[in-house]
Amino acid sequence: MTQTQFAYWVPNVSGGLVVSKVPQKTDWTFEYNKWLAQQAEDAGFDYALSQARFFASYGAEYQLEALTLTAALASVTTRLNLISALHPGLWHPGVIAKAVATIDQISHGRAAVNIVSGWFKGEFTGYGEPWLDHDERYRRSEEFIRVLKGLWTEAEFTFKGDFYRINGAPLKPKPVRKPHPPVFQGGNSHAARAMAARVSDWYFMNGNSVEKVAEQIDEIRTLAETNGRDPDEISFGLNAFVVSRPTEAEAQATLREIIANADRPAVEGFAAAVKQAGQASPEKQGMWADSTFEDLVQYNDGFKTGLIGTPEQIAERIAAYEAVGVDLILCGFLHFSEDLPAFGRDVIPLVRQQPGRRLTRTEALVG
Repeated sequence: MTQTQFAYWVPNVSGGLVVSKVPQKTDWTFEYNKWLAQQAEDAGFDYALSQARFFASYGAEYQLEALTLTAALASVTTRLNLISALHPGLWHPGVIAKAVATIDQISHGRAAVNIVSGWFKGEFTGYGEPWLDHDERYRRSEEFIRVLKGLWTEAEFTFKGDFYRINGAPLKPKPVRKPHPPVFQGGNSHAARAMAARVSDWYFMNGNSVEKVAEQIDEIRTLAETNGRDPDEISFGLNAFVVSRPTEAEAQATLREIIANADRPAVEGFAAAVKQAGQASPEKQGMWADSTFEDLVQYNDGFKTGLIGTPEQIAERIAAYEAVGVDLILCGFLHFSEDLPAFGRDVIPLVRQQPGRRLTRTEALVG
């Protein structure tokens, strides 16, 4: 069992990580994100994920583009692995392969990508790009990933797909990281899970219970074996919204305040959009199929993960997820300025350094 790693959502979109009018000590600007990335390095975080959003929506007014921001952060950090979220259909994989290889050179091997197939139709149609059916978006994403990996690893790469054609293309210099920068991917549909089992290095999951997360991990590992792939080649990340306070009562009070101040029209608009997106899948479900209004106040169901309480309670909860196969916790916070450094000071050492026997999978699922 590997040691749990930690990532944080880069707040490059205004409004923070909750759709709420509650006051937040968080900003979206480059200067703030430069400071925060350096704080995250000092706090012991391993990864930072920059969000991909192009149009203001659901309470967020401003957004810094993810790939550009990642390149800038690469030049002002020394240890943090930097993940850019990218939408196939709005980018060409050959151009992205070159850009990410360049960032990997700048950062000495710290670049990564998160391939998001897209649920926000307005961003595609607004830019005049075709909006594909649900499973076609994942087919395109799979080709996108195959092109990235091919260009990053082969001297000259040729690819003949339904969405992309690459004709004996070179890419120099190659990325520093070998065999290539890590490829992350999310999605909850069968198409998303099957794609992860075939081509992705990391699979991101929305927040959920220990039992539901274990089911997802088991399914993807089984799908990988069915496709002739070693399931140990795939790692698993879990979204979580963290509220760490000296007492459980204080943490729960903060959660209640966030929800009580929810931006109701924005949350309802987001709920309608993702429900429509989920209905487009063959199984008529999406990543937010079981999400309540309260869950959707945090975009990726982070409340469901249950990292709300004292540092000791949060560390115990993380241990349970680790026991069922979670390799990385992707953290969101209310007050990034205060909560991210505090997480590094109060929680990460408990997870990584506290002596004692780790939970077995059975204990995690029962407990």
